[in-house]
Amino acid sequence: MRKFGLIGYPLSHSFSKKYFTDKFEAEGIEAEYLNFPIESLEELDDIIRSEPELVGLNVTIPYKTSIIPLLSNVAPCALSIQSVNTICIEHVGNSWNLKGANTDVIGFKESIYPHVKVHNQALILGTGGVAKAAFHVLEDFGLECKSVSRSPDDGDFTYDDLVPEDVWEHSIIVNCTPIGMFPDVNDTPNIPYESITPEHVLFDMIYNPVETVFLKNGRIRGATTINGLQMLERQAEESWKIWNMG
Repeated sequence: MRKFGLIGYPLSHSFSKKYFTDKFEAEGIEAEYLNFPIESLEELDDIIRSEPELVGLNVTIPYKTSIIPLLSNVAPCALSIQSVNTICIEHVGNSWNLKGANTDVIGFKESIYPHVKVHNQALILGTGGVAKAAFHVLEDFGLECKSVSRSPDDGDFTYDDLVPEDVWEHSIIVNCTPIGMFPDVNDTPNIPYESITPEHVLFDMIYNPVETVFLKNGRIRGATTINGLQMLERQAEESWKIWNMG
């Protein structure tokens, strides 16, 4: 039986296992999806060695970028943004080759596209792998994007730098951080929410809870709000295509 799985740490928030388990059952697919919560990528070889039927992996926080040096081949888009969330495993005798791709890009692109206008400017909260995917998509749409980070060395703004005018000027705001994710559902990125208007679009990569405090703060001010569920479903299906193409 073919096996697939997810690597990352922690995995208590994982969407993928239930999604693929339900998919396999509903479609009569003989396959299994496993979670591999690993504290270091040094554990990856042991997992692949101990699971000879493992042919595909999803990758989540914190390994989307750090896994790239372990791959024998990386798709151009994933290489460009330096973020991989899907891996194909080709077993060759007692060894294996790993090929990496990124499906966050297509998932985010299809979710945000109906809400993008050419004059929009965007704030991307966070600078990790999924933030790089969001940046790539919105810049391809022709938007000017700025990133927000806790560290002055990583983004265009720090959270302490942001003033109300910055939020007002950037009518698309994308939360690419885990802030507000279950179980820390009362947390929210520290931005000047008072500047959000009905012209804003707030997109949260988080899907659990369905409405984060970040999205609620947008909704009560009339903004369009979107959670990450549609994006996750779309990127999961794209992963499935990649695994079946090899």
